[in-house]
Amino acid sequence: MMRALLLSAAALIAAPVAAQDVAITNARLVIGDGSAPIEGGTVVVRGGKIVAAGAGVAVPAGIERVDAGGHWVTPGIVAAFSRVGLVEVDAVQGSNDRSARRSRFSAGIDIAPALNPMGSPVAVNRAAGVTRAIVAPGDSSGLFAGQGAVVDLGDDNDMVTRPRALQFIEFGEGGSSNAGGSRAATFLMFREQLLAARSYARNPATLAEWGSDALIQRADADALVRVINGTTPLFVRVDRAADILNVLKLKVEFPVLKLVLVGATEGWLVARDIAAAKVPVLVSPLSDLPASFERLGATQSNAGRLEAAGVDVSVGVFDDDDAHKMGYTTQYAGNLVALTKLPGASGLSWDQAFAAITSAPARAVGMDGTIGSLRAGRVGDVVIWDNDPLELGSRPTAVWIDGKRQSLVTRQDRLRDRYATPQEGALPKAYDR
Repeated sequence: MMRALLLSAAALIAAPVAAQDVAITNARLVIGDGSAPIEGGTVVVRGGKIVAAGAGVAVPAGIERVDAGGHWVTPGIVAAFSRVGLVEVDAVQGSNDRSARRSRFSAGIDIAPALNPMGSPVAVNRAAGVTRAIVAPGDSSGLFAGQGAVVDLGDDNDMVTRPRALQFIEFGEGGSSNAGGSRAATFLMFREQLLAARSYARNPATLAEWGSDALIQRADADALVRVINGTTPLFVRVDRAADILNVLKLKVEFPVLKLVLVGATEGWLVARDIAAAKVPVLVSPLSDLPASFERLGATQSNAGRLEAAGVDVSVGVFDDDDAHKMGYTTQYAGNLVALTKLPGASGLSWDQAFAAITSAPARAVGMDGTIGSLRAGRVGDVVIWDNDPLELGSRPTAVWIDGKRQSLVTRQDRLRDRYATPQEGALPKAYDR
């Protein structure tokens, strides 16, 4: 038993697999930037980065070749909004670091130390073709939820690509409950906390002068200064059209705010205003019923109408199982393609839909020069699929993250194999990993 435990521990701390130099040829190649698939394409990865991708790309001598056999080859999926790494079992509080409702801190909370790269949801989502995720905190004791991160889902012990990559806040019904029960209080508290952070940036001593009456803690002020100066994008959960317009007006008072709207269920009603403000939107495209009063205008045509108005649209799985089932993202994008065939409905073309789950989320978080496509210089996140990745039954057959080929075996696979054909007599050893 002791030997088995030592072997398991050694496996956990083993050195990560080195990046591979690989050329994937004979592919139906998708760059992920909204352009059309390329037949017979090639993608070359060296030192963990994309070197070249397209038709007629020369394969450098001496590197591994992988023949895709005409199958789809794409960048890895970028989950636009998730809680992967923060939640193992939703109903078990000890394994759930989504929210910090009793903390004295709010905006200053940094989720990076809570992320668990060895949690089972990481492997499950990786096996679905998700290679990167934008992870946001849940709510805190204050108005701001805290600082999210961009992560990779590689099979190693360091999943943080960029810590403190975003600040998250809820407006609308959720935000008003944190601010005292009124939307008016939400906007007032938001302004006062940003103004307090601005005052702190000009003179840090002012924070100490407030004493017990301080609106925010020092760590919160530090985090909000980065929001005010445009360093950190502010992801705002907001759904009602009137609330969206009021959020957009905040850019008048704080002009360098990098706003990103999350949800925007009634965004289609004010699509021109969102487009004019050049604010990207993350939508959940299956929201077609009014789950609350602020979502009375819910429609599956939301994403298509926003895109048609010139809004940069990303597709995510929030309001669903955002820790375990980010693989739903491809299904959601595929549904938007199907909507283009329904009279009176608005959807996305295949090229637009795939970009909405790769390069668009990367742009929203300010990392499109690093992740989200197969353009040269981006990270070597590549997926080979057995069929059209936006079709429901399609699965990855190979995944590379940072140029390292990944295992697609999950805990569920191992459980299936253990108990699929039980033998007469002794039961399988429960703790044999």
